[in-house]
Amino acid sequence: MRKCRFSLDLEHEEKWLTEMAKQGLSLSRKTVFGYEFWQIPPQDTVIRIDYRHFNRPADFEDYRMLFKDSGWEHIAGTESSGTQYFKKTDKEGETQIFSDTASKAARYRRLSSLWLSLALAHLPILISLIYSGTVDPLAFLKPRLLYYTPGLWDMTGGSFLDAFLFETPFAIMRGVSWLLLPVLVCLCIACAARSEMQYRKIKHGRKGGF
Repeated sequence: MRKCRFSLDLEHEEKWLTEMAKQGLSLSRKTVFGYEFWQIPPQDTVIRIDYRHFNRPADFEDYRMLFKDSGWEHIAGTESSGTQYFKKTDKEGETQIFSDTASKAARYRRLSSLWLSLALAHLPILISLIYSGTVDPLAFLKPRLLYYTPGLWDMTGGSFLDAFLFETPFAIMRGVSWLLLPVLVCLCIACAARSEMQYRKIKHGRKGGF
């Protein structure tokens, strides 16, 4: 079973996945577009999330074994996926995978660094497209610049209407394609900022949400 969902709050995500387990849906894989679940008997368990990348498979395996020895089963995530999901197997053990507040907050700092690096990776591409003239930022203030038909705005009557209607779908596609990269950069920056705010909130013990 697949469910589409996106969350930047790892604690809210943990609560939701724990509730899914109680309903008989065990997380099997996290994808770009959502979650994939196994249908299982309802489980009274706890789901926790960490965020880590690993350069070597051996380090990733040691990481998984460390949690397994502490009563947590790794159920989803790879060495390169970043987000790691654990299910509590020791009914008598702790309900948190972190021993202190600093460790719990640090996962948001790592997540913030990821989003920021994605923004910085795409920013030079956007600048080069603008500098080369491939993308004209003025077109979003003057939509006429999205139309390439020579002399379009000097036409009148039926000639103008025919040319305008013919060109408009291409102008819309051109505008949408030009917007994709700026929107992506802005979203990455916003996600980085939100993750950083979550990091500071947990680290300093502030209450309340965003």
